[in-house]
Amino acid sequence: MARFPSMDDKCSVLYLSRLHLDDLSLDHLTDSKRQQIQQLHLTYNRLSFLPNAVCFLSNLEYLDISNNALTVIPDDIMRLTNLKTFVAKNNLLDESSFPKEFERMQVETLNLSGNRFEDIPMQFLKMTTLQSLSLGGNRLKNIPAEIENLTSLEMLYLGGNLISSIPPEVANLTSLRYLVLCDNRIQSIPAQLNKLHSLLSLSLHNNLLTFLPREILSLVHLQELSLRGNPLVVRFIKDMTYDPPSLMELAGRTIKSQNLPFSSCDLPSNLIHYLNLASECPNPKCAGVYFDSCVRHIKFVDFCGKYRLPLMHYLCSPQCSSPCSSNPQSDAESEEENSVPADRLQRVLLG
Repeated sequence: MARFPSMDDKCSVLYLSRLHLDDLSLDHLTDSKRQQIQQLHLTYNRLSFLPNAVCFLSNLEYLDISNNALTVIPDDIMRLTNLKTFVAKNNLLDESSFPKEFERMQVETLNLSGNRFEDIPMQFLKMTTLQSLSLGGNRLKNIPAEIENLTSLEMLYLGGNLISSIPPEVANLTSLRYLVLCDNRIQSIPAQLNKLHSLLSLSLHNNLLTFLPREILSLVHLQELSLRGNPLVVRFIKDMTYDPPSLMELAGRTIKSQNLPFSSCDLPSNLIHYLNLASECPNPKCAGVYFDSCVRHIKFVDFCGKYRLPLMHYLCSPQCSSPCSSNPQSDAESEEENSVPADRLQRVLLG
């Protein structure tokens, strides 16, 4: 059992990294000196468990126990009521390693990258004080909808997992500034992410993206967008599919586009609900609407005058996207989308 050197009276940071420790004793320290310890670094040792002595450092605010062989975090960690930052990268932890009461910890930064998590523990999803959550390099296959509970979250790092989709609930993280989802298996981005008005950086490189939602242009504070290693970068994509509208949709389009009045006295409630689901065609020269039937169209938008990126948008009919049509509604290009000023997006990383 290893001991560490004596501490100075004013010492609050203790570095005990790379000392081949397999346990830790604090018996030779007085209570007052233990209370002085606010930061403890135990990285690159041989610890297979969190030493019991650590859990009695009542004023500990920062604990880094990365690069060990931990498989479980004991219940006694709940004694660390002042802990704000807990880092345990590159261990053997998984979703069953944490006590059920861990959700009551007032931790603000939690970094557990490089472990064996297949799911995000439910305890983490109830920690409303979390400002930074890092679970990169694990085995996560999905992001649970409960992620929206982390209302204080500013940084979410989930790169290097097996995630194939992003739930729309991520858009409810209104304080989020940095979202890292690189090196996964993501094929599409939900349009709801346009509600992340505080987002500064979005890392999506090395996924399976073939297009971006047009709503991404609403991220007015976005400064960095990383897209390298996606199909949308390595090949030119143009895709348009269209299913003819049903008779009910044609009737609904007529009612909405002609602004025909209706009330509950005229139509059953299910049809009124249907009419309220109408989406406006984004073509600025078209006054049309659509319900279930629309043209899935990929338009290339100029970013910063240098890159043209494929953005997905939906049109009410093929006439809204055909350059050969004589229909005045055929021009689906808008000046707002055709060119994005450099101050709207400072860095687009494609390679």
